[in-house]
Amino acid sequence: MSTLMRTLRNLRKIGFKAGTFIGLDKYGNKFYENLAEELPLRTRWVDYKDHEFDPSQIEPGWHAWMSYMVDKSPAEDKLLQREMRVWEPKEHRPTLTWTRSGYKPYSTVKNKIAPWTPTAKARA
Repeated sequence: MSTLMRTLRNLRKIGFKAGTFIGLDKYGNKFYENLAEELPLRTRWVDYKDHEFDPSQIEPGWHAWMSYMVDKSPAEDKLLQREMRVWEPKEHRPTLTWTRSGYKPYSTVKNKIAPWTPTAKARA
């Protein structure tokens, strides 16, 4: 939890992020644009629906718009609007990297260093 002074200091340094609402995707993410921003390639941003977001929850058309590949957003351009294909899953599956369900390859390579186990005879 942040203190009041820390919040005010951050607002003074960073400032408020304000822009024009461009659209909403099917996951509930909100997309904004501010063309008056001074820094290049910092004029578009997304406000994710969940606090613990997964970047793979952006649809391909919105990803192209966020990455400055296209000038028109999927809300304006019919070609960028996404249709579900037969082979696609009905609901989004989150990225499982760094979780217990994440992919771990099976190692078929011998270890470079083997632990030494001494063989000593019992003393008489």
